[in-house]
Amino acid sequence: MKKIYGAFAVLLLLASCQNKSNWQKAAENPEFIHRSIRQVTDVMVHDIYSPPVASRIYSYVSVAAYEAAVNGNKKYISLSGQLNGLDSVPKPTPGKQYCYTMAASHAALIIGKILIMSEGRIEAYHDKMMAEFKETGMPQEVYDNSIEYGKLIADRILKWAGKDNYKQTRSLAKYDVQTDDATWKPTPPAYMKGVEPHWNDIRPFLLDSAQQFKPGKAMDFSKKPESYFYKLALAVRDTGLHLTEEQKTIATFWDDNPFKVNNNGHTMFAIKKISPGGHWINIAAQVCRQNKADYVKAAETYACMSVVIADAFINCWDEKYKSKVIRPETYINQYIDERWAPLLQTPPFPEYTSGHSVVSNASAVMMSKLFGANTAFTDSTEVQFDIPARSFKSFKAAADEASISRFYGGIHYMPSIVNGVDEGRRIGEFALTKLKTRK
Repeated sequence: MKKIYGAFAVLLLLASCQNKSNWQKAAENPEFIHRSIRQVTDVMVHDIYSPPVASRIYSYVSVAAYEAAVNGNKKYISLSGQLNGLDSVPKPTPGKQYCYTMAASHAALIIGKILIMSEGRIEAYHDKMMAEFKETGMPQEVYDNSIEYGKLIADRILKWAGKDNYKQTRSLAKYDVQTDDATWKPTPPAYMKGVEPHWNDIRPFLLDSAQQFKPGKAMDFSKKPESYFYKLALAVRDTGLHLTEEQKTIATFWDDNPFKVNNNGHTMFAIKKISPGGHWINIAAQVCRQNKADYVKAAETYACMSVVIADAFINCWDEKYKSKVIRPETYINQYIDERWAPLLQTPPFPEYTSGHSVVSNASAVMMSKLFGANTAFTDSTEVQFDIPARSFKSFKAAADEASISRFYGGIHYMPSIVNGVDEGRRIGEFALTKLKTRK
């Protein structure tokens, strides 16, 4: 009887371990992290956030997810002490059991709810996801511990976010359009005011300052047909008049303009699209899935990508509102061809440097470090906007295409792209020297 009882006890123990393994396997699915970030993206598209503001939201949401998830693998380390102003992050209580995927998703969605206007959309999704974690068979104690820990992480990250000067910039003066011929003017069809003219006041995540990686000097303005500036504008106009179908496809694929406005008679309506930073965050998600990244690796990828993208916007926007370069559309219509229009709608901020070039190249450097420089992938980000997927041999190849797309689209002069590429690469390479996620 003792042998039978002993064998029965072993079977019970094995069954118990198997049950525990089953709920953990279900709950540690990286899709919970991917879906949390995607929900934030979808709501930002719905609410129409500017690219710089979207990059800020991604950063706090993603860092929160990583700081919770990092406890699930001893090979990874916290970003506290590495990101500007983040000097500490709550640690799990010894002896308590947690589901770190759940804590990460919980923390990310708490922050998303607070930083995004349509908080009801985030809240409803959050409740649905937490119910899914319960359905894995997770013990109530683990569920409660994970909720508590995710909240502690979210509270700490929100406190950190509250000191980045964002609130102060909301009360600063709007951009005052200047009357001289050389500087940026609002463009059709909506003639929107300059977006985020004080973004260089935002605390960077890794950079020492918003001016750390200054691009080469902006082009000297001139109306003279023999001038360098005139020839740059003429090249934009002539290219726009003779675009191949492939060039049009490239420009449209990388448009990512959340401000796009269409006219229908006397009515204007916005076409909601993903931001440039959001496009690269989505690429990160696709590559994580392609490489079967676990939940900690996925959280690491989002955190590293989001902070380098945010810093790229801060650095780029500093130059935009210092040089205040006039857009090709305005210059060409005034001095070359009044009937010409770019393929893409011109975004509402100064021209120099190209934000797509800066952000895409900083992102490509980071993704190359995380997954390898020669990683090939197919980007289906734009499928939801009825634009077919495109395949790339590397992250650099994607960044190169994103950069030149702005010339094809008629919204940047070539030096803005060339110098933006260099600016972005330097930001990305600097980020690699600053960020350490592994022991």
